[in-house]
Amino acid sequence: MLTIENKTVAEVVAENIKTAHIFKKHGIDLCCGGGVSIEKACNKKDLDFQQIKSELLEVDKVPKAYDYNSWHLDFLIDHIVNIHHSYVKESIPLLLQYSNRVAHVHGHHYAEVVQINTLFTEVANELGAHLEKEELILFPYIKKLLQFEKEGAKPTIPPFSTVNNPIKMMETEHESAGDIFKVIAQLSNNYTPPDGACNTFKALYAKLDEFEQDLHRHIHLENNILHPKAIQLEKSFESL
Repeated sequence: MLTIENKTVAEVVAENIKTAHIFKKHGIDLCCGGGVSIEKACNKKDLDFQQIKSELLEVDKVPKAYDYNSWHLDFLIDHIVNIHHSYVKESIPLLLQYSNRVAHVHGHHYAEVVQINTLFTEVANELGAHLEKEELILFPYIKKLLQFEKEGAKPTIPPFSTVNNPIKMMETEHESAGDIFKVIAQLSNNYTPPDGACNTFKALYAKLDEFEQDLHRHIHLENNILHPKAIQLEKSFESL
């Protein structure tokens, strides 16, 4: 039985399309150059084979379930930034490469991939600005509220008047991103590649599916846990 040490890049991708994202991220050719062993491909790119092997073996690792509702708000914010914001920032360039390539090569036969490319580019731009607003405005303000709570002091009124205002804006943008992905899912037949699709085509749909699932978890943490608690925290200062 072949082990990952002597399987080719193409064989591993054929077994699990999610591994394509790892190869693409590290600049390993998964199409024309996919007939070499993973170790040889790593040597050619001067990559650490053991690191790539570890990433490949964990590609299907299920995210651990946590009791997010019990977490302190500053810890929850750090989790959102370190896990979900980092995922978005790492995944967008990869997905843009996939979608641009598939639209260019296959758009004349599959018009939907051109629409998907346009829609993902739109949501990628929106999310880039969205994450920046959260990291520079909303999240620091919530952490300031926590600090004032700890000190027993009353916070100064922020430029946006109340935490409700940036929260409303963030939730409107969440809804916009969710609506775009509903259209992408419909256009892609729920991320089902056509028969005979190449590895890049399959990888695009698999990554879009993964991205949407992460986006749902990300939005849930903010809309349903962080935001209501931040609003309640700000209200707690009204009696001071």
